[in-house]
Amino acid sequence: MLEVSRPVVYEMDYAVDGLDKFSKKSVNFRKDDRKYFLDYPTVYIINNELEKKKYNVYIGETSNIKARTKQHLIANKINEELSKSSSASMYIIGHEYFNKSLTLDIENKLMHYLSTVEDVDVVYNKRTNEQNKYYTSEFFDEIFSEVWQELRKKNKDLFPLRSIIEDSALFKASPFHKLTSEQLEAKSKIYTKAVQALEEDRVGELVLVAGEAGSGKTVLMSSLFYDLKKEISGDIKNKEDLKVHMIVNHDAQLLVYQQIAKKLGLASKEGLETVVKPTRFINNVTSDDPVDIAIIDEAHLLWTQGKQAYRGKNQLHDLLERAKVVIAVFDVNQILTTEQYWEKDELEKIKAMSKENDNYIFLTKQMRIEAEEQTVDWIRNLVDNQTVLNIPKDDMGYEIKVFKDPEKMHEAIKAKSKDQTRGISRMVATFDWEYVDSRKPEDDDHWKVKVDDFEIPWNYQLKPEDRSIKYRNMSWAEQPHTINEAGSTYTVQGFDLNTVAVVIGPSVKYRDGRIIFDREESQNKKAKQRRTLKDGSKEYLSDFLLKNELNVLLTRGVYGLYLHAVDDELQEALEKAQRGELENG
Repeated sequence: MLEVSRPVVYEMDYAVDGLDKFSKKSVNFRKDDRKYFLDYPTVYIINNELEKKKYNVYIGETSNIKARTKQHLIANKINEELSKSSSASMYIIGHEYFNKSLTLDIENKLMHYLSTVEDVDVVYNKRTNEQNKYYTSEFFDEIFSEVWQELRKKNKDLFPLRSIIEDSALFKASPFHKLTSEQLEAKSKIYTKAVQALEEDRVGELVLVAGEAGSGKTVLMSSLFYDLKKEISGDIKNKEDLKVHMIVNHDAQLLVYQQIAKKLGLASKEGLETVVKPTRFINNVTSDDPVDIAIIDEAHLLWTQGKQAYRGKNQLHDLLERAKVVIAVFDVNQILTTEQYWEKDELEKIKAMSKENDNYIFLTKQMRIEAEEQTVDWIRNLVDNQTVLNIPKDDMGYEIKVFKDPEKMHEAIKAKSKDQTRGISRMVATFDWEYVDSRKPEDDDHWKVKVDDFEIPWNYQLKPEDRSIKYRNMSWAEQPHTINEAGSTYTVQGFDLNTVAVVIGPSVKYRDGRIIFDREESQNKKAKQRRTLKDGSKEYLSDFLLKNELNVLLTRGVYGLYLHAVDDELQEALEKAQRGELENG
């Protein structure tokens, strides 16, 4: 078994003088260090600190660090961006196991990490380079960990704790994730479909990407967005400056994609924003001058009926008229409001439209919940079949725990959140307690979730002690003070948590061995109101929508799920399930 040695890192001024000093000093390096820097492939990071704690960076790999650095300094446009301050420096990284594939993987992961570091303003790289299996690939994770530790010794602002980076919503939506074989196959197929449609100058080509919550749809869309913005122009004959837009109807996810676009140089320099909400896109693009590609993350959140801010009838239909290629992520089980509801025949038409051209892609691999299949099945059975079974033992360590007291559940989730090694944990609740974002309650300081003597403010009610601008760029769960709030479906949809603690409110009941939904107990007006259907009839959709609300909340946790139910019969069933006392279990 090979042992992994520590990498060697050399820091130099990013200037001709700095390169000369490196060349002279390298003569006196230890024999192995000289070999790793000069004879082996290396990875390097060029960075400049434009102002305090604000960096621009470039990450690369090369088989000849001297020649490559000289090329950057003398003949490369990168130099124009990264030598604007006297503080520009360069880290050169060497290791005894470095080969071409390993350095490409290290380069890619450094792009992934640095593009999500709060103090990094722009990353100038233009490619993704994830590799398959190769000699020494089994040591990649350990080597990268050692590389990051050595870099942290040089600059803790530019290279913060890995746990801080990995907790961020930006990291989780990054285009630099290593894709699974299923995602890679889907990405290749979508890319090919887009090229064909653009070459044939078709309008309204729909590619539909479906899959359960946690199947990796957002990461796939982010990777596609990056590659289509950076690469597709060269693959289309007689096409330049293609217009590619990411369309997002979820405010928190919109902010994440806007940050990705800014940091990676994908943002539009003029005209309509690269990342935009659907109504703004529809109001600013005409069918006479369609854009080339529109990527819609969480297309199930698009409106299917008009409202004050939108005078059309169906946003997806309007988008298909305004883009040559529409790539849409769609999960019917995450539709949350009546205005997003698709009637069955309309939904079948959309699916048929994509299937007709072999443009329907379904992701089957569940990637969020780190648990055995039987544990995932328990959650799916509770949501999909509305039955409670005995909670299985999970040898992978995923924890499903039922709490009799919501106060103790909150204390447990606060303890979890202090564990820096496994990300962010938060409490959430079904929308069964009043919340009006336009005004404060008359008889209380905050809108709150209240269960007996326990109460906790709804999301966005508390103010952070640190009022700095950085919180404007963070999702709700990333802000430390939100450990003392309860999130909702509208806050956490699309995001991961380490362990999620769910207060299941009175709209979810357990009667005669089955979970039922009571719209009268819900405070979610967008889920409990009636929808006017095409035939003029009005129908309550609350069973469908409240079930989806429960689905979104129960599938947030990567490593654990804590539960407390307000309904006595449901709470009793969950406690019996925890003890393994249910007959149907």
